[in-house]
Amino acid sequence: MTCSPGFLCGCRCAASRAAALHSLLKYQAAAAASPLLAWLLLPGGLQRRLLTCGRLSPAKSLLPAFAAGFAPQRLLQQESSGSPGPGPFALGQQSSSGFALSRLDQRRGRSAGLPCGGGFRPSRVVVVAKTTRYEFEQQRYRYAGLSEEDLKQLLALKGSNYGGLLERHHIHTKNVEHVVDSLRNEQIEVRLVKRREYDEDTVRWADAVISAGGDGTMLLAASKVFDKFKPVIGVNTDPERSEGHLCLPVRYTYSFPEALQKFYRGEFRWQWRQRIRMYLEGTGINPTPVDLHEQQLSQEQHSRAHVNGRFHDQRSEVSGPHLLPVRALNEVFIGESLSSRASYYEVSVDDGPWEKQKSSGLNVCTGTGSKAWSYNINKVATQAVEEILKIAKKHESLNLPLSRELIQKVTNEYNDSLLYSPEEPKMFFSIREPIANRVFSSSLQRGFFSKVCVRSRCWDACMVVDGGTSFEFNDGAIASILMNTEDALRTVLLEE
Repeated sequence: MTCSPGFLCGCRCAASRAAALHSLLKYQAAAAASPLLAWLLLPGGLQRRLLTCGRLSPAKSLLPAFAAGFAPQRLLQQESSGSPGPGPFALGQQSSSGFALSRLDQRRGRSAGLPCGGGFRPSRVVVVAKTTRYEFEQQRYRYAGLSEEDLKQLLALKGSNYGGLLERHHIHTKNVEHVVDSLRNEQIEVRLVKRREYDEDTVRWADAVISAGGDGTMLLAASKVFDKFKPVIGVNTDPERSEGHLCLPVRYTYSFPEALQKFYRGEFRWQWRQRIRMYLEGTGINPTPVDLHEQQLSQEQHSRAHVNGRFHDQRSEVSGPHLLPVRALNEVFIGESLSSRASYYEVSVDDGPWEKQKSSGLNVCTGTGSKAWSYNINKVATQAVEEILKIAKKHESLNLPLSRELIQKVTNEYNDSLLYSPEEPKMFFSIREPIANRVFSSSLQRGFFSKVCVRSRCWDACMVVDGGTSFEFNDGAIASILMNTEDALRTVLLEE
């Protein structure tokens, strides 16, 4: 294999890497005088590798490195000896945005279709397609022997538009076919699967996973990927009806070959989305998950499914901790299955004291999930901001004109503060509708933490991961919720 000069891409070619190091020597003097000038003087290809290589800090952290004056001679010595050494280009160093990959990591990445030039060309891809509402309704009544005309009439009685559902189904199907055909035209082996067929064996077979649907399908596709080197890429197959925050920009839905070419050329950035892991311990625990999307269960059926899967020999014994077989990309929610019933639990954050609480449940999210449910739990409306400012103005005699522009600015600034980068290894914890009285406290309502522990005092509660996987969480069960950077999900960022 040949490669362009550049140790930054993680190649094993010693000559190429040495050439790149020697080329950097010429710019050390310029770096001492002006880091920006040194950056501009670098060859374009080398700039691109600095920006796109997954094991380096982002571009914003490179200029300070030039300003400090890195030592290419020392790096050259390290290259010869194989010792990692410190510094912004050191092998295995973790960057502020995610990870730096070791030599072993680079080799594993290349074996998964990630070559040394920063590009990405998989050999085998699994495409996970969502089940459309039309398909769901067909499956739902299939065993009743309904004809297509019967289904049409039944949907009309329920107030659903059969023609509209069929049209959206055709749009989704057409876009899925476009993705699959684009891959096969590039001689990439493809497996097209639905939710029922998507399992760990399928994930192991593939070099990459593509979700064809919306954000829910992306969450499903990610849920079974535990190898941090296996990319998961979302394609929004119905942009008019799906927001697709976790998917590629909409233009690539209709021009997927263009996205593939950018992958090949390395014209993208790897994004390491942090995920949450959960441990379950205590009495009567049941670490067997229930798939909520698969079964579309009612509240009563959901409770029965948990009972049927319980480990009966552990019901009265203290057990655990069990590392649960799923990672949360968006959030973990804990609360009573019946939403009208208050959830009773004790909570501890960052190994602090336990606090008794009652509420409508609690939510722990990632940076990815900070735009989802957590955001809608905590955001404020302009009406609330306006009323609060009026009260403050009355009590403090503030000479402040409450214009619509000011109210909107305050509202936006607060709501924007709830969002943070998917790559940040921290969690945001929030209590939904806390109950505060002389018995129950609400001092812990929201904030950033690195670890959250919850002890259940509930009757029929569950811990739900990304809205799709549920674990029984009743009196005596204890959940430990935390992050580990090894659980990060590898996704891509493409420009519009």
